[in-house]
Amino acid sequence: MSFVIALAGKGGTGKTTIASLLVKILKEADKGSVLAVDADPNSNLAEFLGVKAERTIGAILDEIAENPDKVPKGMPKDRFIEYEVEKALDESAGYGILTMGRPEGPGCYCYVNNLLRNMVGKLIKDYDYVVIDNEAGLEHLSRRTMRNADSLVIVSDPTQAGLRAAKRILALAGELKIKTNKKFLLINRARAAFDARNLKGFEDVVFLGELPEDEEILKLSLNGSSLAGLDDRSAGLERLKEMAKKIWQSN
Repeated sequence: MSFVIALAGKGGTGKTTIASLLVKILKEADKGSVLAVDADPNSNLAEFLGVKAERTIGAILDEIAENPDKVPKGMPKDRFIEYEVEKALDESAGYGILTMGRPEGPGCYCYVNNLLRNMVGKLIKDYDYVVIDNEAGLEHLSRRTMRNADSLVIVSDPTQAGLRAAKRILALAGELKIKTNKKFLLINRARAAFDARNLKGFEDVVFLGELPEDEEILKLSLNGSSLAGLDDRSAGLERLKEMAKKIWQSN
């Protein structure tokens, strides 16, 4: 049975960095097969992992919209789209990666969300672990792209704005009845000890702790370089490895 880890948080908190590092940790720990899902139309997860997203779900939909004759006669359009998405699944790096992207045509964005949800639902049974990097903010929770997760990891920076956004995500997840076995709060880019008084409103959430500002991670990110080659002695990576044990310890 697959263990699904979903990440959420407002833009700029380092959510995609955390997602890519969790994929790296899972792969190097030989925990089993891993699927990384970039559910953010901004599509940075593949870049952070050092993989080029050759085709996204959004691009596939654009191609078919522009050339409807590509759909073989006798095959339903939805089935052909699923076939093309399955072909676009990149496993060259030792794990699978599926990238959502955003269609440039006039097609409904809701359709991309629905397609992504259906595809993930079918694919996850083939992987031991699934890491889903959700769009910054609440988009995929509100559209129910992510209906359930074993672990929901909410990433925040130490600011009050970040913490307010984290509380809104938790509240919306409850309103939409998103099924999660465990919910976690991770404070990223901390430059000082986090004041526990700021945890008011997170009583039903496991506090993972703070990740320090890591100069090496910051440098790689600013240069647009892959985090796959991050030194294992990185303070941020070492700390995240300890947190990761809690994230998937129930598996």
